[in-house]
Amino acid sequence: MPYEWYLEYEIQKNRPGLLGDVSSLLGMLSINIITINGVDDSRRGLLLKCESNNQVRRLESILKTMDNITVTKLRVPKLRDRLAVRHGRYIQRDADDKKTFRFVRDELGLLVDFMAELYKQDGHKLIGIRGMPRVGKTESIVASSVCANKKWLFVSSTLLKQTIRSQLIADEYNEDNVFIIDGIVSTRRGSEQHLQLVREIMRLSATKVVEHPDIFVQNTEYTIDDFDYIIEIRNDPDEEITYKDVEEPRMSFDSSSLSGFDF
Repeated sequence: MPYEWYLEYEIQKNRPGLLGDVSSLLGMLSINIITINGVDDSRRGLLLKCESNNQVRRLESILKTMDNITVTKLRVPKLRDRLAVRHGRYIQRDADDKKTFRFVRDELGLLVDFMAELYKQDGHKLIGIRGMPRVGKTESIVASSVCANKKWLFVSSTLLKQTIRSQLIADEYNEDNVFIIDGIVSTRRGSEQHLQLVREIMRLSATKVVEHPDIFVQNTEYTIDDFDYIIEIRNDPDEEITYKDVEEPRMSFDSSSLSGFDF
């Protein structure tokens, strides 16, 4: 069966015909190019397909002799590789916490694509989304559900109006659905019946997306370690994500406090 590989190289000297030379080399080795794009500054990424991994080993040995490029990645493609070729830049990942991915508002298209790919994967996924008000959290969750052809259900939200559900109908317990939970609304305004529903949903082998995961884990039995992915969205790379306005006892948190958290 055909094998897929991801090749990325850094251009040391961008002379005319360099891409043609690489493409010709791939052709001589009978390696097909699926997709090619610039990735970040002075790099190119290529998704490749070949009939044998021996072809890739020969490619690697030849590329090492080329002075104008330096191979930075040659591996079975990961999700980040596929998205990098598709969008022309890499998703930023936290250096210390590998499950935390960072986006700015200008990258919402990349974020939606990334989340849609996560939704398409089988089995349990627990995703947390951090971000200040009006940065695009809920809109990105819904848009990525549409891209993944998944039905989304608001368990708690303030997108259009405050939503705090205490029960689901039978066919809504579908493990193919995307369940959306607002960590502030659920833990600060939710009744015990609502919180019991949240626990039921958390036990499902389905995709759950929790906005404001830090507030959620402060007031429930869950921890950040339970999350498979943490996504951070900022208006600009230096923006600080804080929860100063919601660090209050649960009983004193009224609906007016939620007005700034519309998504």
